[in-house]
Amino acid sequence: MEKIKVLTIFGTRPEAIKMAPLVKELESRKEIDSKVCVTAQHREMLDQVLNLFKIKPDYDLNIMKTKQSLTGITNRVLEGLEEVFIKEKPDMILVHGDTTTTFAGGLAAFYQQIKVGHVEAGLRTFDKYFPFPEEMNRKLTGALADLHFAPTTGSRDNLLREGVKESDIYVTGNTVIDAMEHTVENDYVFENEELNYIDFKNKKVIMITAHRRENWGEGIENICDALNKIVDENQDVELVYLVHLNPVVKDVVYRKLEGKKRIHLLPPLDTKETHNLMNRCFMVMTDSGGLQEEAPHLGKPVLVLRDVTERPEAVAAGTVKLVGTDIEVVVSEANNLIQIEEEYNKMSRAINPYGDGKASQRITDSILKYFKLSDKDFEAFK
Repeated sequence: MEKIKVLTIFGTRPEAIKMAPLVKELESRKEIDSKVCVTAQHREMLDQVLNLFKIKPDYDLNIMKTKQSLTGITNRVLEGLEEVFIKEKPDMILVHGDTTTTFAGGLAAFYQQIKVGHVEAGLRTFDKYFPFPEEMNRKLTGALADLHFAPTTGSRDNLLREGVKESDIYVTGNTVIDAMEHTVENDYVFENEELNYIDFKNKKVIMITAHRRENWGEGIENICDALNKIVDENQDVELVYLVHLNPVVKDVVYRKLEGKKRIHLLPPLDTKETHNLMNRCFMVMTDSGGLQEEAPHLGKPVLVLRDVTERPEAVAAGTVKLVGTDIEVVVSEANNLIQIEEEYNKMSRAINPYGDGKASQRITDSILKYFKLSDKDFEAFK
């Protein structure tokens, strides 16, 4: 039987979470010779996801270095992938989203005239510096891609406005919803013992992440000051802040919040721990992109600690609200959800626009159709 070789490339934990169910789907198809290459742009956090989903990469570029620069990451990915491509000669590579690995992977494939499939394509803020460098990574990858797997109709429309042919775009839903089908358990016992002692039933537990480059400095300082006020003004609230390992973030957070009553500062958790914490918590405050998709799937309101988002569908649906990093605005919006049940219910009961758990299947079907190995009609996510 004729097979096509598909090489999936990722380098960070968020990419790995979203690509893992797709890797498993590719492996299940007899028409596909599936290969995996990780760049390890992030190392420890990436390995946690690989272990969870039992994925053993065929190639590991292991590029991560202390205080790595964007230029350094790009150079090491380009050089490492060139060797992999020459050896494997894939028919198509798949990259995800908006990381430096994604852009460099697409560029390396272009140099070898290899087809590029872009998973989670078409998200835009329309400001090349917000988020930085993610907005341009995603846009430049879109210029290199042959197939665009847009999670929503809004993402598809962005691509159409940029001149991408409609026949090259597939609306699939987001693969992160596929991943959560395998990670969330109602009777889950946390590996982090501190979480097992938190009273999720009687306290309003807020999960926080904040580490985006554009929030470094004043943004993180303001977020921490706002969190202090939220705890002081709401005795039934506890905070669980998953603190990024980067000293630019970690040093500020610990200086501002360490030792504060009802604030738990924890290192980043693995994927299963994170998803189950999200499932138990009251709401989420974050500057992350992925959590804007994951939390609504579990009925958790999200306050986004940014001024813009490349995921406007969640804002339109009412599951997510942009609040920026102004202290008074953050505190006011958080208090509305904590103190006013009607406001909370509006957001928690809104419909998540990001997927139905079948994105990986749709992506794989569309690849097979592209290479004329299937005549199955594509049914878009709506």
